[in-house]
Amino acid sequence: MKLLSKIAIGGLASALIATPILAQRGDRPSRGCIREGVQLCGRDRAKIRGCLQTKFRQLSQSCQDEMWSRMEKRLTDRRAQTGAMLRATALMQPSTSIAFGEDERQQVDFYAPAPSVKRPPLILFVHGGGWSIGTRKAVESKPVHFTKNGYAFASTGYRLMPDAPVEEQASDVGEALQLLQAQAGELGFDPNRIVVMGHSAGAHLTALISTDPQYAGDAFSAIQGAVLLDGSGYDIVAQLDGSSLVELPGLYKRVFGEDPKRQAALSPISHIGGRDASDWLILHVDDRPVSTQRSQDFGKALIGAGLSARVLPISDTDHGRMNRELGTEPGAAQTRAVDAFLAQVLG
Repeated sequence: MKLLSKIAIGGLASALIATPILAQRGDRPSRGCIREGVQLCGRDRAKIRGCLQTKFRQLSQSCQDEMWSRMEKRLTDRRAQTGAMLRATALMQPSTSIAFGEDERQQVDFYAPAPSVKRPPLILFVHGGGWSIGTRKAVESKPVHFTKNGYAFASTGYRLMPDAPVEEQASDVGEALQLLQAQAGELGFDPNRIVVMGHSAGAHLTALISTDPQYAGDAFSAIQGAVLLDGSGYDIVAQLDGSSLVELPGLYKRVFGEDPKRQAALSPISHIGGRDASDWLILHVDDRPVSTQRSQDFGKALIGAGLSARVLPISDTDHGRMNRELGTEPGAAQTRAVDAFLAQVLG
């Protein structure tokens, strides 16, 4: 195959650098990895990210290793930047924070609406971060938007990998839900009208606790609906089946392991048909192939089980913006969809 010229490689490097799975800003990929990316996915900046994610396995082993190493470095750097980001984006302070375990992350922040709102429904938010990073504090405009519209809002933390496997993370979210429901009278919200919402890995955890009652226990019946924001972990077995439509297989293997039984047990799609939340809104980035397919498959399975599910693509956004801009004018499309869903489900 004809090698690309130095000019072509240099011109495309910026596009690959902008792709999170290849590199972070200011850190150039190797020349060979850039060349492979161009030969595999072309030069269209708008399509490179999705192409590289779905064709990851077609890259050479050395390039796969480099990409995964860069992702790990990026996650480490993001941990260090979290404090500054939170200080810059904090718009509203929680009314109270409640601990449900000894770990600092086992806390849930509660945001109360105006005192004039009596017994409002509750929205419980579950953050993302690849099951390895993230914080309950990263809520951006959500508390302001939802409390302004008459809802109580809460954001829960949970222990992270590698200290806590996914089973324990789901248990943490379930315990947060149980704790909130038990203190609903004191906090002033309706304990029987709760919607759980999650982004990315948080969407997976939201879907898991809303289809597998073991995690939420007696509080499961209070879950009136679930909102999933651009997740792709609804069918872990499919994510690791070796097909071309796979995103970050190294991450999924590290989080969910090699045991197909465990992968199935942690796949929300495996639990549909038992006790499930009855109403679902599943949003995905329009041009992200993996979350599009997984969202559609999950929605079809829910509908097939007689549940209400709407799968909606959101255009002119990306994975992070889908979450960050919810409740703001730039995020008008996802905001309108979520607001309409909540009004229908919670009344």
